[in-house]
Amino acid sequence: MEKPLRLGISTCLLGEKVRYDGGHKYDPFLVEMLGPYVEYVPVCPEVEMGLPTPRESMRLEGDPAAPRLVAPRSGTDHTTGMLAWARRRVRELEKEDLTGFVFKSKSPSSGMERIKVYGAGGMPRKVGVGLFARAFMEYFPGLPVEDDGRLHDSAIRENFIVRLFTYRRWQDLTAEPLTAGRLVDFHARHKLLLLSHSPDDYRIMGKLVARAGDMPLPELRDLYLEQLMTALRRQATPRKHANVLHHLLGYFKKQLAAGEKQEMLEVIEHYRAGHVPLIVPVTLINHYVRKYDQPYLREQVYLNPHPVELRLRNHV
Repeated sequence: MEKPLRLGISTCLLGEKVRYDGGHKYDPFLVEMLGPYVEYVPVCPEVEMGLPTPRESMRLEGDPAAPRLVAPRSGTDHTTGMLAWARRRVRELEKEDLTGFVFKSKSPSSGMERIKVYGAGGMPRKVGVGLFARAFMEYFPGLPVEDDGRLHDSAIRENFIVRLFTYRRWQDLTAEPLTAGRLVDFHARHKLLLLSHSPDDYRIMGKLVARAGDMPLPELRDLYLEQLMTALRRQATPRKHANVLHHLLGYFKKQLAAGEKQEMLEVIEHYRAGHVPLIVPVTLINHYVRKYDQPYLREQVYLNPHPVELRLRNHV
């Protein structure tokens, strides 16, 4: 990639003491492991709209589709101020060339899902979205987003990082005027990655790319990006990964000895059954790509979708 990821993030996740109680929610993975590949753009809605630290806690109340942001102890309603600030802030963030955003889970301003909303009876339901998070996601509908709580799940974590690095490659691709040839090349390099997430979406995208000659490129670009992010939001599974690995093995049918082919088949089956992590068969395939000089496979993003140092494919 030509540029690092530029990732919006709830400020407290970087260790800054901006929470209502004067504390922080430092996240070691985001700072220490992902940090070397990222330029973070911190955002703290409450502090940036002018509230002090520490401050009274707040919660969402009323209609989950249009909740109020209220400090229950004093009864102060911060809804109007937060919404006005959020509208200004998302317009400012448009200039930051963001690759994605990591929100603070459970936050009435920054939580992206399942935020408590208190009804008239005083009982909460986890059906809300933080006011800033909602404004951000509506303004940037295609941008990869997650919250820190969901990122503790290894499968969700890898899915998010795959989307981030893919979106960064897309930004590099569209940094200059898009051509049909460059779009076809991008699609070809991402073929196996897309198949590991959604074969159906890959076929839809193929039909889009085939229309490069008769559809205005700006329209095609927008439709392709929407379908790309839709496809990658679908979770890759061991079964889909195993299908892709078998597909990769087919490129070596003339080079591999019977014993090598059998070993590869056994490793794929061990992975599919949950006995070894994905990095095991992928490492063996990468060995064969180098050994037998497969130029097409060298360009496949699937084999190296993100830095190996992140160890995202090391989990069983």
